Amino acid sequence: MPRFAALHRTAPVASGPLRLEDRPAPEPGPGEVLVDVAACGVCRTDLQVVEGDLEPHAIPVVPGHQIVGRVLTVGPGVDMAEGTRVGVAWLASACGACDKCLAGHENLCRFATFTGWDRDGGFSEMATADHRFVHVLPDAFGDVDAAPLLCGGAIGYRSLRVCGVQPGQRLGLYGFGASATIAIQVAVHWGCQVYVCTRSVSEQQRAMDLGAVWASGYDVTPPEPLHAAVTFAPVGDVVVRALEAVDRGGAVAINAIHLDRIPTFDYGLLWWERSLRSVANLTRSDVAELLALAVEIPIVTSHDEYPLAAVNDALAHLAEGRVCGAAVVVT
Repeated sequence: MPRFAALHRTAPVASGPLRLEDRPAPEPGPGEVLVDVAACGVCRTDLQVVEGDLEPHAIPVVPGHQIVGRVLTVGPGVDMAEGTRVGVAWLASACGACDKCLAGHENLCRFATFTGWDRDGGFSEMATADHRFVHVLPDAFGDVDAAPLLCGGAIGYRSLRVCGVQPGQRLGLYGFGASATIAIQVAVHWGCQVYVCTRSVSEQQRAMDLGAVWASGYDVTPPEPLHAAVTFAPVGDVVVRALEAVDRGGAVAINAIHLDRIPTFDYGLLWWERSLRSVANLTRSDVAELLALAVEIPIVTSHDEYPLAAVNDALAHLAEGRVCGAAVVVT
């Protein structure tokens, strides 16, 4: 029987809260596909689901929402060939009929469901998914290389769009984990001048290697005012530091589903038509556009691999900042 790493009770990742279980293979329902999971990226959102920073939507649940695998079987009403290599991302479904969906903002649908939060995800050997929300993957990337693109990459791409940065402008990236290492490659491709703030000296060097014009710690202000910035660290103090660095009329996009807090700050930081925007989920178009860019640039992902049996270690290492790029669970 296939194995699944299930969460039955939220707890600190240091305690190893995911439990490996043998279960019968799930049956794809109407409109669904059953995916033989080859790899699944580990996201900070998974960490927040497991530890309870995000209120559980389903318990027990199998986390993981950057799934790469091949279609094993299809349910009724699905016209997709078995063996097709697909990716499954964070957005598991949306209603398709509300005002948000009809306007192209399915990421804001009140009836949306999410992989690894509302339904079982990819920390497993098999997973079912709504066939309308899976992505046929290009052959240009291997399974492990493709996994970080499906959330970290796509949400980083959406963050660049939300902050409004234009080609040739100065962009600040605050925090430099898996998502930022992909976003910087898109921004450099667009001709942006990228300034990176991160506490890790090794991450600062990685940023320079990927094309940043400057990199330093959070306590250092970039030498030029920024046209836009994206914060990746789930820390409110970092949001204020980014706002301090943005020029008049600039925007800061907060790439986080959970933030510890935003501290009080002087209104003068927001005046002159500066703005703060959150980045909420992603759309299928975000994923498709990022995958096309990933082939064009091409985007290179870095990752540490973990077997499914070590998924708790992957989460713990992510929490401790010990992952180089992205953590990916392989089966």
